[in-house]
Amino acid sequence: MRLHGYFRSSAAWRVRIALNLKGLKVEHVAHHLRHGGQRAPDYLKLQPQGLVPALETDHGTVLVQSLAICEWLDEGWPEPSLLPRGPGAAERDLRARIRGFAQAIACDIHPVQNLKVLSRLRAVPLPEDVVSAWARDVIQEGLTACEALLGGEEGPFCFGATPTLADLCLVPQLGNARRFGCDLTVVPRLMAVEAACSPLPAFAEAVPSRQSDAE
Repeated sequence: MRLHGYFRSSAAWRVRIALNLKGLKVEHVAHHLRHGGQRAPDYLKLQPQGLVPALETDHGTVLVQSLAICEWLDEGWPEPSLLPRGPGAAERDLRARIRGFAQAIACDIHPVQNLKVLSRLRAVPLPEDVVSAWARDVIQEGLTACEALLGGEEGPFCFGATPTLADLCLVPQLGNARRFGCDLTVVPRLMAVEAACSPLPAFAEAVPSRQSDAE
């Protein structure tokens, strides 16, 4: 398998964590987003949106969108599970809560402060301090809501004793939050989750600074 990504992409970061948790080795192909590597003709043939990550499977299928890739990995390599299994109402409810938390980050927070959107704001043009404040406000508001979503959920991870799809989304988003200067003291539950995840090799090996294309 080949994972197309960029060291700082939080979406690619999620998939790296999932691959590590599953113990899967893949070829990593870097596309420098700030230099427009994602818009190269050969990559657009592979991923017409010009986004990372994209995963080329070992049977030739190209998968896009990080959450879809993570769920595909979870179905093919069930252990450790990223989503609770079982047909009961409790398991269905928990799966929905985990997916909802993950999507709150992947669909509502991350897209509004990603490089593509911020580049368009700069092209308006808006001053850099205004653009950065926009991103910071989006992240801060979203993480505050995520803190509330975990109210009453047992730890040490987002939803219990083991990492799930929710944790795979949260940790990279906290990394982005620091880049934009967010106040993380107001989300202690999220910080406790990150502290539980960080020592795990699957998370530690996925951080941007440890990737071959890190700058």
